[in-house]
Amino acid sequence: MSGMHFAVVVLAGLAGTGLVGATVLSAAQTLAVPRGTPVRISRWVFIVVGAVLGLLAARSDYRARDRLMALYAPLALLCLPVVWLALVLAGFTLVFWASGQPWDAAFLESGSSLSTLGFKTPGDLPAAGVAFVEAVLGLGLLALLISYLPSIYASYSRREAMVTALETQAGSPPSGAELLGRLAQIEGLGELEGFWRDWARWFAELEETHTSIPSLVYFRSPQPDRSWVTAAGAVLDAAALVASTLDVPRQPAAELCIRAGYLALRRIGDFFVMPYDPDPSPEGPVSIRREEYDVACCRLAEADAPLRRDRDQAWRDFVGWRVNYDAVLRRFASLCWAPDAPWSSDRAIRFHRALISRRRARIYGDLP
Repeated sequence: MSGMHFAVVVLAGLAGTGLVGATVLSAAQTLAVPRGTPVRISRWVFIVVGAVLGLLAARSDYRARDRLMALYAPLALLCLPVVWLALVLAGFTLVFWASGQPWDAAFLESGSSLSTLGFKTPGDLPAAGVAFVEAVLGLGLLALLISYLPSIYASYSRREAMVTALETQAGSPPSGAELLGRLAQIEGLGELEGFWRDWARWFAELEETHTSIPSLVYFRSPQPDRSWVTAAGAVLDAAALVASTLDVPRQPAAELCIRAGYLALRRIGDFFVMPYDPDPSPEGPVSIRREEYDVACCRLAEADAPLRRDRDQAWRDFVGWRVNYDAVLRRFASLCWAPDAPWSSDRAIRFHRALISRRRARIYGDLP
């Protein structure tokens, strides 16, 4: 064997081993590590699937686009093991070739081992050892994904239960002003403490599940006019109106709900390298115009909700609460293709996750 050929064989063996190692690490970080770890292989699978569905949905109406995008996260997850197994197959093909087998025999050896079909018998003990390792890895990757899916759908079900329940209170699409107006009509504004606590817990669980399993962000609601993003916006707006505009005894639980909400959105946004100002000025800016705020106040007054007399100060207080979640909420509305809803997806900020690397500086100046 010439020196050049020997070097090529060694490089092929190292490349195959590295490819297998990178694939296994990718699967472990995606499925086993309980945090949103950036993984290039998984990211590119989501990018390619999203690009294909995005092209198909680009010229469709919302209902057709919603049906297509509902396939996005599940389809990408099902493509992941196919990609992983293909990369493992390619990596072990290189390893078997480096061990002295011709390309066709190396490919058959790798495929036989990965699929555990056993139609190709290893020629010696070292090859048998490599085949056993490949078989274990192939079965392990599939078992890991199978065990991963129930936890995804359990988290999804808990999230959507609250989103569905909100329609009874806040309408469809949900609105914070609509929520408070309905409660005012049935004299329920004094019974909101439990509501804020339930939603604060929902935000806490949202942060935990959507940072450890970021693909959940893309899972759409069963009904096309519902979304976890618009539900979050309606609840946060309702809490901000209670804290700033309604003439009712102070509700600390509402203020804590706002904090739980914007912290959850920001920390989920961190995975997607979503820009936001961590310490915004209480004076704004926000996307809500004063005229829109006044219309909401009129809706509340018609429902006999008690409003503070100093409307200007109430507006300033509302802006001071809204500024904490305004930009990040609207970017999630764009990222998730959320259905049209007032004060959130109807003014979404166009946002797409960085394709190659998530390590880039945050830009605060682009906030509207």
